[in-house]
Amino acid sequence: MDLSLPGMNGIEATVELLRESPSSRVVILSMYDDESAVVQAMRSGARGFVIKKASQADLLAALRTVARGGTYLSPEVSDKFLECVRRGDFRRHNSSVLAALTPRELQVMRLIAEGKTSKEIAAMLELSLETVRGYRKTLMRKLKVSNVAALTQIALAEGLTRPTGLGASA
Repeated sequence: MDLSLPGMNGIEATVELLRESPSSRVVILSMYDDESAVVQAMRSGARGFVIKKASQADLLAALRTVARGGTYLSPEVSDKFLECVRRGDFRRHNSSVLAALTPRELQVMRLIAEGKTSKEIAAMLELSLETVRGYRKTLMRKLKVSNVAALTQIALAEGLTRPTGLGASA
């Protein structure tokens, strides 16, 4: 599973896939190796995380390990992940303002932060326009903000999306 997918990111896709098929095993393949991406991936239910610049041997090891029921992190990722554990940074991630949001709310928030209109989001997610507007209102209420700009700032600060136009896409 790639973290950067059109319409739905790899975290959201992993959550949806595992909801529909709980016995599936997901390995994330990503160009991003920051702690936030790794933590979010593992929380979504992924069983492995491999960076795109990893060797073929590393990717095969991940696939074999996860297929056998294990968990795998690329060496570069595991070092960062363990450092995060040593510092106790998981408390910070657990208390994220996004923790109270459902996977669908996170998905809608990410799309809003990426500049999609309610009509575009409704089409992408196969929802009614009113449902998307309802999600927008719920997000603003839950996050105690009054506009889309504030939602976007939170999404960026929490790593839910990345700034566009800066070569950040995979």
